[in-house]
Amino acid sequence: MLTRLGRLAVRRSRAVLAAVLLVFLGLAAYGAGAADDLDLSRWSAPGTESVRAGDRLREDFRTGNPNLAVLVTARDGDVDSPATRRAARALAAELTRAPGVTHVTSYWDTRSAALRSRNGRRALILARLEGTATATRARLGTLAPQLTRTTAALDVQVGGQEEISRQVGEQARGDFLRAEAFALPVVLLLLILVYRRTVAALLTVAAGLLSVLATLAGLRLLAQFTEVSTFAANLALVLGLGLGVDYGLFVINRYREERAAGHTNPDAVVRATEAAGRTVVFSGVTVAVSLCSLAVFPFFFLRSFAYAGVLVVLTAVAGAVLFLPAALARWGRHVERPAAPAAGFWHRTALRALRRPLLAGGGVLTVLLVAALPLLGLRFGLPDERVLPRGTSSRTAAEIVHREFAAEPTDTVHIVLAGSADTRAYAAALSLLPGVYQVDAPSGAYRHGQRSAAPGQDRLRAPTGRVRLAVVPTQQAMYGDVPAFVDRIRKTPSPAPALVGGYPGETTDFRATLLERLPYAIGIVLAATYAILFLMTNSVLLPLKATVLNLLSLSVMFGCLVWVFQDGHLSGTLGFTPTGSIEPSIPVLMFCVAYGLSMDYEVFLLARIKEEHDRTGDTLRAVGEGIRRSAPLITAAAGILALSFLSYVGSGVVFLKELGLGTALTILVDATLIRLVLLPLAMRLAGRANWWAPRMLRRLRIREARTPTDELPAGYV
Repeated sequence: MLTRLGRLAVRRSRAVLAAVLLVFLGLAAYGAGAADDLDLSRWSAPGTESVRAGDRLREDFRTGNPNLAVLVTARDGDVDSPATRRAARALAAELTRAPGVTHVTSYWDTRSAALRSRNGRRALILARLEGTATATRARLGTLAPQLTRTTAALDVQVGGQEEISRQVGEQARGDFLRAEAFALPVVLLLLILVYRRTVAALLTVAAGLLSVLATLAGLRLLAQFTEVSTFAANLALVLGLGLGVDYGLFVINRYREERAAGHTNPDAVVRATEAAGRTVVFSGVTVAVSLCSLAVFPFFFLRSFAYAGVLVVLTAVAGAVLFLPAALARWGRHVERPAAPAAGFWHRTALRALRRPLLAGGGVLTVLLVAALPLLGLRFGLPDERVLPRGTSSRTAAEIVHREFAAEPTDTVHIVLAGSADTRAYAAALSLLPGVYQVDAPSGAYRHGQRSAAPGQDRLRAPTGRVRLAVVPTQQAMYGDVPAFVDRIRKTPSPAPALVGGYPGETTDFRATLLERLPYAIGIVLAATYAILFLMTNSVLLPLKATVLNLLSLSVMFGCLVWVFQDGHLSGTLGFTPTGSIEPSIPVLMFCVAYGLSMDYEVFLLARIKEEHDRTGDTLRAVGEGIRRSAPLITAAAGILALSFLSYVGSGVVFLKELGLGTALTILVDATLIRLVLLPLAMRLAGRANWWAPRMLRRLRIREARTPTDELPAGYV
């Protein structure tokens, strides 16, 4: 198949390139509008108790989580003064008339102490904006600036979970654009330095851009049938360019080797497509499988990355085995250059390590295990306003509430009872739980087991007969173990079947569902990539060693996440506020992305080692020769891809900093210490066992590509 593609690219190079140009222009036109069709998401897990509670709140009570908080500061210093009260009620009435607002609660209507600051200078107006995350945040983009104001009586700031999420998305979009604007020209410059030929660099970047545009167009098409997250487009940008660079380097490098061996341009193109194309296909499948494992999670946010991963791989592989061969057939002479001993450093390093395997391997292994050690202290937590940079308006509002208010009413836990019931004893018991500031029930407001009358309690009864309770947490509860707080509420005996929801319940159920499905995702990744590597190497041991080494490099990544982002080391340098925990969905995404990219380099190296072993039958020589020919390629590809991810470290959003730093570190460690030191050492120690497979499994071997018998000059990159 790959041979036929190579011959087609040679015979019909002009037609192939013309078709690619037309496709490129069409994809650019269609994919440019992808952002308008993609969706934003919330921290909720479909079908969980908190989601069912939210459905009941909307259908029976026409309310839900108060996702918008308006922080009102009295200019005269007293929220109870007549002037402040009149202005605040007018503001609440204005908010009630805003599009999408279904419920408004203010301190001046309820007189709830939970909505008033300790010093009496500030109070809150809470609102519920109904609709999807995309529609709600679009409305907030207009509403928040309108509400933010300073008048003779009031200073008004806007916060709340939905506003925080909106500003996270806004900040992330800007950061991605800035990162890509920085990364693209730098990548092009580095490729020119690596290739020492501008045409080769331009062709490689073109293959990456083609992958990006095709993926964006594919995501837009998918969005017509299912929900696709806007962040999938961001992943398409970095992965499309990264894999395009990786595969371009590999194909062009192989073409140069074939030309150096004396083959004509047409023969060199076909042979490079056949040999390098096979490796590219195996590499692409491993990356795609790693990202496809995200489909086991019932969150379209993570499933969207699976869609993006498959599209990126398909388009990057297509560019490598069709576009690049056609381009090399037309302009190959501008890509070739004389041999240069670029592999010397890594080749010498590998030979030294192979002479002292236990000493070299023990030293590297010790360094990696020490770097991974902080992983033992990993703590998963829930996101809050600290994911945004200091000075962001919604973060500032949240920090004022945290500092000056005893309670956190925007994080109210809502309980919906199945029928009318006497809630007095239940509400009193809930009010005695650690972390509970106040419980609002149909029978009154409860604090520390004591009831007091409160206006507006009729809103807690529905025409259907159901009743609800609102459990307002303390500030300490929301900055502590939130899942434990929700679990205490759920375990409290209720007078009727109860559904516990609200934002704390939704984030708790989101985390529980994520961690419950995580073993399945990891199992799929490990099993599938093992099978793929077995088909490539026809070895039982090599895929197992690759898996162990991959997990070792990922342990270093998670150790870095804990040491930096959980414990706060380098927080001043990197410009973020540590929270003492890690939000779990980002590490899950990083695991799948980093594992796939690590296997990318594994495939590159093992394919070359196996090719040499098939030619010579000597494992030690095959390892040395494989490193000599692959090391410059892997190092260059890893360095460029790591730079693309490192460009996100300057983001104002902590999630992007984690993704950028953690993935870049994994790529660099994996492409140097793991692939070029530990893997060769492990292969030397295993000897002939590297290539063993049971007789019954040998029939599963995929036919090898034709390999050249010529002795090729070393050092082609």
